[in-house]
Parts: sequence; C-alpha cells; structure tokens
Amino acid sequence: MRVPAHSVCTAIRDDIVAGVYERGSRLTEELLARRYGVSRVPVREALRTLEAEGFVLTRRHAGACVAEPTEQEAADLLEMRMLLEPLGAARAAQRRTEAHLKVLRGLVRLGQERARRGNSEDLRSLGGWFHETLAQASGSPALTSTLAQLRHKIAWMYAVEAPADPAESWAEHGGIVDAVARGDSERARAVTALHTERAAGAHRLRFPAGGDRQDRVRTSQHPVNMTGLRH
Repeated sequence: MRVPAHSVCTAIRDDIVAGVYERGSRLTEELLARRYGVSRVPVREALRTLEAEGFVLTRRHAGACVAEPTEQEAADLLEMRMLLEPLGAARAAQRRTEAHLKVLRGLVRLGQERARRGNSEDLRSLGGWFHETLAQASGSPALTSTLAQLRHKIAWMYAVEAPADPAESWAEHGGIVDAVARGDSERARAVTALHTERAAGAHRLRFPAGGDRQDRVRTSQHPVNMTGLRH
C-alpha cells in the first residue's frame, strides 16, 4: 500500500519539532524511507513540502538538511502570530457556526477544570486545540493554514513556560468565545490580542545564540509502520 506523502510529511515535521532531528542535520531520502517504512517517493515529496514551509533547506552538494532559523526569524514568527490570531478571532465572530461554538465552549470548560487540577500537560494540548478550532471558525482556509504553520514553527523554536495562573489564561479563552458567540468582531480581536501578547512573554528560545547544538539524532516517537498517523 502506498503511503500518502502528506502522512510522511506530518511524521517528519513532528519529529523536527520534537527535536528528533537537530538543526542543520542531514535528511537523506534513504534514511528517512527506512525510518518510516516507506519508499523514497513520498519522502521526496514530503521534503519539498517541508522546504516550502521553512523546516528544511536543500544545499548544493549536501542535499536536504534541517533549517537553522535565526533569532530574528524566530521573533518574527511570534510577531506574525500576534497579528494573525486576533484577525482570525475577528473573522470567527462573523463566520463561526454553532458547531464551532460548541467545540470552543467544551474546550473552555475542560481547560478551566484542568486548570483547577493543575495538569499543565493537558492544558497545553487543550490550548492548542482551542486555537486551532478558533482559526477554523474564521472560515478562511488560507488563514487557518498559515496559523497552523506558525504554531508548528513556534513550537519548534520555542519552549513555553506554563502560565503562573492557568485559571486566568482560561478565563481569557472564555472571554474570546463570549465575544465570538455575540458576533462582536472588535471585542474578539481585542481580547485575543491581549491574550496572545501575554502568551508571547512565556516563550523562551530553544536555540539561543552561542548555545550548544547536539549533532545526534534522538529516538523517534513515531512508529515505523505509518498506519494510523494523524493527518
């Protein structure tokens, strides 16, 4: 059975974000094909996609390797997210469906419950799902796709400290949903802008200038069998 290139792309991207492949390390088609149990064709297609997204570079005589973003490039990504997340929330206030609202409200309830229990890992996942759903509610595939790429790249470049007061963070999520539910675009934009600005302050660059770089490849968390990979 031929494995779709987008599944291979997702696997490689996730491993880059997780640090399985260090910045600057080579990505040979043969090694990747063996690692994920696929042929070289979907690997080649996946590398082209990842190069377009900025995760991979192709160098003459060296082939594909993991990109090495600068601190300025990393800072630009946070700034872009602070501009685009509020735009997405404003659009969501105009275009959201009842299904979107149901999911967003459910995530806020779960987030507030987990915040009371102090489960930071659950909160991180729920926060990601919340912002992904909010972007989808904008009704703009281009904006949704751009924000998804930003989230992947920011997760790759930054470690995020848990908020000192998770309950306050989830109260902000609730405020965003309230504004979206009322169709108040300006309120949704303003609350989301404040939320993303505060969240940006908790990001710490994983690769500071002069920092040590490990040249090894860590153990991948992906199974060799690609069946069941999320899309």
